[in-house]
Amino acid sequence: MKIIAGLGNPGTQYAGNRHNIGFMAVDALQRLPSFAPWSKKFKAEISEGEIVGEKVLLMKPQTYMNLSGESVGEAMRFFKLTPADIIAIHDELDLPAGRVRIKTGGGHGGHNGLKSLDAHCGKDYRRLRLGIGHPGDKERVHGHVLGDFAKADRVWLEPLLDAIADNAAMLVKAEDSQLMNKLALATGRKPEAEKPAKAAKPTAQSHIHQARNSAQPKKLPETGPMAEMLKRMFGKKD
Repeated sequence: MKIIAGLGNPGTQYAGNRHNIGFMAVDALQRLPSFAPWSKKFKAEISEGEIVGEKVLLMKPQTYMNLSGESVGEAMRFFKLTPADIIAIHDELDLPAGRVRIKTGGGHGGHNGLKSLDAHCGKDYRRLRLGIGHPGDKERVHGHVLGDFAKADRVWLEPLLDAIADNAAMLVKAEDSQLMNKLALATGRKPEAEKPAKAAKPTAQSHIHQARNSAQPKKLPETGPMAEMLKRMFGKKD
């Protein structure tokens, strides 16, 4: 079983906020045919269903962002799951608008919803990070995240949310590279290029081996004491 938790704030006044993109993503998933209507449990709106044969619980914590972990942690313990069974979907200031990354574990980066999940669930859960861009000034961050998406954002926001739902199987099966490529294409970006493998370093050779390989035949002295000694040692005997 998996828990897919979208992070956000409850209430119509927050519904269109950039901070609520996690709620928007699980709303898109809930519209898949296998999911039940929203109900309330674990201090959250929940919907149960299946994705590629895996039972999935969608969650929208109603505790407000800063206490999201209370809700998700309660569900995790009820179903006897581990942090590895949780996928959190959240807004990410440090990614350009429409850019997406996914990872397991890591720091919270100042995100209060992640701080709460870390405290109540542990840190080793997967995070689908949906970029909302940075306003460029620390003083404007609060207004940016709690501000609504602009009309211009629809060109990437709606295709992104649809693509998350269309490729839900990859999300559940942790096919992260394929998922990132699908989401990039949906938002008009080039697929994420795989990082080239690092070239293997040449095997270190011992000093003796290096000396043997680098040694060049030297011209033997033809005259002088050394020449006479070599003749006596290696010269033909009459």
